[in-house]
Amino acid sequence: MSTSPRPCCAPGRTPHGPDHGTGPDHGPALLGIPAVPPPPGDVRAPGHTWAELPGGTFWMGDAFDEGYPADHEGPARRVTVAAFAIDTTAVSNAQFAAFVRATGHRTDAERFGTSFVFHQLVHPDARRHVVGTVPGAPWWLGVEGASWSAPEGPGSGVEDRADHPVVHVSHDDALAYCAWAGVRLPTEAEWEYAARGGLNSARYPWGDAFTPDGEERCNTWLGDFPHRSDRPGGPGTVPVTAYPPNGHGLHNTSGNVWEWCSDAYGPGERVIRGGSYLCHASYCNRYRVAARSHNTPDSSTGHGGFRCARDTGATTP
Repeated sequence: MSTSPRPCCAPGRTPHGPDHGTGPDHGPALLGIPAVPPPPGDVRAPGHTWAELPGGTFWMGDAFDEGYPADHEGPARRVTVAAFAIDTTAVSNAQFAAFVRATGHRTDAERFGTSFVFHQLVHPDARRHVVGTVPGAPWWLGVEGASWSAPEGPGSGVEDRADHPVVHVSHDDALAYCAWAGVRLPTEAEWEYAARGGLNSARYPWGDAFTPDGEERCNTWLGDFPHRSDRPGGPGTVPVTAYPPNGHGLHNTSGNVWEWCSDAYGPGERVIRGGSYLCHASYCNRYRVAARSHNTPDSSTGHGGFRCARDTGATTP
């Protein structure tokens, strides 16, 4: 499985050049879905709950100089966002299944035939479908047949995970969902403004202490990464409302799954935010609210999802 050099937490497909992900073979055009969402008021996204935020000016970026220089988190700077609404949760398996039923969408993982699965999570029936590892990050395995509906490869399913975030969705898949639903992806600034929950320059959506009074506030790695997980039940996603919301009502903006934003990171790549269930202080501390990473728009992983945003002129059904 071809890979390009990138952060360990975001294995991806090799870019095809500066226009990768913007041509006719990518995104909503595959389904004939309009590139422009329906007009305000025609929001079809099923089961979404929204935090309507007035916008404002906030400090964006790493105020503690704790990020990776290559991620360009700093310097912290004043950024202004207009009023908008954002999902209180990541898009769930149930919501994405409704989209697939309505449109027949085939994800990039399904079209390419492979996606990336963490080595401890590969289903026993999928072991023979492993087609390679990621250089420099051998805990990531390319698995034939891994997709949103078979997150750990052939033999796995999501029937008992309807309320977990959908994974193995590319940026192109997220755009297709948004076009169908009449919504959009958040900008990176909107995402961070909402994820901060009204706290000024805090490390996490709830404050500066990772486990205040010993209380776990997000789904990240426990144990010796990537060899031993001390999390009961092992590593993996948890329901989209598993942890208390931040001050703006958003759940799980740290850990659980990476979330696509609309912004370009650089030529041929898009921004991802939030970290995942594989982040750990000893290796990858990208679960901080200022942290950022990136991937190519047709890439998909077992820890990558998204949440939606919309202009506040739209109304829910």
